[in-house]
Amino acid sequence: MAVSPVEVADFEVGKGTPLLIAGPCVLESLDLALECARFMKEAAKRHGFSYVFKASFDKANRTSLKSYRGPGLRAGLEMLARVKEEARVPVTSDIHESWQAEPAAEVLDLIQIPAFLCRQTDLIVAAARTGKPLNIKKGQFVAPWDMYFAVEKARAAGAKGVLLTERGYTFGYRNLVVDMRAFPIMRDFGVPVIFDATHSVQLPGGAGGASGGQREFVPPLARAAVAAGVDGIFMEVHPEPEKALCDGPNSLPLPEAEALLEVLKDLYEVMRRHALLP
Repeated sequence: MAVSPVEVADFEVGKGTPLLIAGPCVLESLDLALECARFMKEAAKRHGFSYVFKASFDKANRTSLKSYRGPGLRAGLEMLARVKEEARVPVTSDIHESWQAEPAAEVLDLIQIPAFLCRQTDLIVAAARTGKPLNIKKGQFVAPWDMYFAVEKARAAGAKGVLLTERGYTFGYRNLVVDMRAFPIMRDFGVPVIFDATHSVQLPGGAGGASGGQREFVPPLARAAVAAGVDGIFMEVHPEPEKALCDGPNSLPLPEAEALLEVLKDLYEVMRRHALLP
């Protein structure tokens, strides 16, 4: 099935220009969010990517009750609105409960459905009914074929567009593996597919009450995903990952993120030259 491009803000995903979704895992401060947004916006522009800033206003699935979750819905959306206005970038964040869909849609350009909640019908329907495009992350426990039904739920509820994001599959305790077959399988549903290059190297719960990660594997997996035909890349980035309040072990420092984009740009050009992407 041909991919139907998805309109996000003032550009289309799945029509040729790859998408970059990047930012810190959780909103920590306005200054940090703006630093990441401005840096990644310029890096994306230099290397031929469309760009959406991502950070969670509330990370409701942290391993420990003591872990930092974010500023919450109201303060977080206010912060994302400031980032959107001051950095002049589209923004996305994830919602965890159906009632959050409408207030989130007033700010977000793209609503993200978390991987753990990709089977939650009411959540998908509520998000779809806002009129915003959705990015549904494939659960670590879901086969790529079964994401068809998540897409159908969103379409039946009137979603204006759906992206699917691969973030690895549970591979034993505290480990994930990326099956490259997932990209063409899910793309055959007629939707653009994104690769979450940083969550895919996460070690869930592997740091004693928090998730660990192996960021050294982000570049090879991202390169492989582009060669497999993804429409974009999702990355968590941070000026100082060792000080990040969430997902630091699998986040990329800003300069390393741009260096990776430079390589991915060349790979995308090869894919287009051989007519393997639009």
